[in-house]
Amino acid sequence: MHRSERGTEHRVLQEKTLHHVRGSFFNHHLHQLVRDFVKGCGVCQQNKSVHLHPAGLLQPLPVPTNVWSDISMDFVEGFPRIDGKSVMLTVVDRFSKFAHFIPLGHPYMASSVAKAFFNQVVRLHGIPCSIVSDRDPVFTSNFWAELFKLSGTKLLLSSAFHRQTDGQSEVVSRIITMYLQCLAGDRPKSWLQWLP
Repeated sequence: MHRSERGTEHRVLQEKTLHHVRGSFFNHHLHQLVRDFVKGCGVCQQNKSVHLHPAGLLQPLPVPTNVWSDISMDFVEGFPRIDGKSVMLTVVDRFSKFAHFIPLGHPYMASSVAKAFFNQVVRLHGIPCSIVSDRDPVFTSNFWAELFKLSGTKLLLSSAFHRQTDGQSEVVSRIITMYLQCLAGDRPKSWLQWLP
């Protein structure tokens, strides 16, 4: 259709193309065929400009050199409430793959997460050099950012909708959830007693 003078004239607007084609062809799905043709037209695709920013390459995280110097953190939600706790903070050492599972109450605040983190992780392993986490509001809050700025820890936020950025803590969270479901069995409110 692009080779003809009329086709070139009508290819821009779908309705005009449809009107032109209706004079020569009949099909019950003609509107959809014309829409697909215009949308997938090779000449149009080559000449249209793309209005999106080019996607950047995924940047791999640096490989840690010491235990507990670089960690990743994530929240696992949806557990039955027991003793006021229904959320678990998963903290994974990126070097040794050792993990801490810290039960929390919901809703959790940056201050309560920081307190639990310092009591359960920093007390045992010291302050890490870097932390990889998702963009949960707790991790993006001014309090959390200032806390780690003062302690010299670099906070690395994973890319939105790219679970592979922090795949390690995602996998650990999925595995601990599976184990807790198996161990708690028909007594889901016993999940807290099964945490390591």
